[in-house]
Amino acid sequence: MNQPTSENVIDVTDLWRRYGTGEHGFDAVRGVSFTVGRGELFALLGTNGAGKTSTIELLEGHARPSRGAIRLFGAYDPLRDRARIRPRTGVMLQEGGFPGDLTVAETVRMWASCTTRPRPVDEAIAMTGLMPRSGTLVKNLSGGEKCRLNLTLAVLGSPELLFLDEPTAGMDPEGRRETWDLIRELQSQDTTIVLTTHYLEEAERLADHLAIMHRGRITASGTTADIVSSHPSSLFFGLPAGLTDADLPPLGATSVRMTGGTVHLTTEDLQFTATQALMWAREGGISLAGLHARSASLEEAFMHIAKADTSEDVLT
Repeated sequence: MNQPTSENVIDVTDLWRRYGTGEHGFDAVRGVSFTVGRGELFALLGTNGAGKTSTIELLEGHARPSRGAIRLFGAYDPLRDRARIRPRTGVMLQEGGFPGDLTVAETVRMWASCTTRPRPVDEAIAMTGLMPRSGTLVKNLSGGEKCRLNLTLAVLGSPELLFLDEPTAGMDPEGRRETWDLIRELQSQDTTIVLTTHYLEEAERLADHLAIMHRGRITASGTTADIVSSHPSSLFFGLPAGLTDADLPPLGATSVRMTGGTVHLTTEDLQFTATQALMWAREGGISLAGLHARSASLEEAFMHIAKADTSEDVLT
């Protein structure tokens, strides 16, 4: 029988997940929908208690949705069709729970014996930079090294779909960048990747598109540029003694405040506001000290969403 084919490796439609029943029940995931195309890296971000982990568990086939549907590789249900899906997927957990008295090489060898068509053990270990520690007991690894071991096991079977849960937690900056390079290499080999991370820079650098969850719903989605564009940019500069923000002309800013001699403007049109400020300064012979302009960041967009007061809908 031929395998189903689809441009999308993941199709999620109106996904709900409820814990408990009756008036004591709680909807952790509330009508979530998204798709992930073949070879894409999709980052799922979320505030505390947003439902991100509950969503990922449904994608990985650990539970059945309360409502809605998930289709992987075109037509497969993660729970019902686990036997078809599992050989094609890799999952990296934050904590692998491996025996501490085995070495890195022994752990990977043990995992390879349970994996369909595994890579050679040494190749997998080398991919994640653990070869110098291959003879080290797992219990003697640092937190970052254990994270690398978890990643080694996740990619051991050359998965078509890879779930990465906090892949660089505990790593030093060098290890983090090496892991990013590995993730990009896997993606270049047409691996589809779902990433969850608390490092917003990681999502910003790696993701083709992303979604931010808050209180069970996706409140923003698209590319980083798409999400950031809906938030105001900032312009900072210092004024000479004797001038305050009250002396400024209309600059098209959405807000103006002055702290310690520095003016902070927020604006929906950074080019216009910056141009108006520079023209005003030139015409008045005024020096704008420490002039700095920047677009909104993913972190600012995330924090704005985190502070939002979203209604507590329930599943009926």
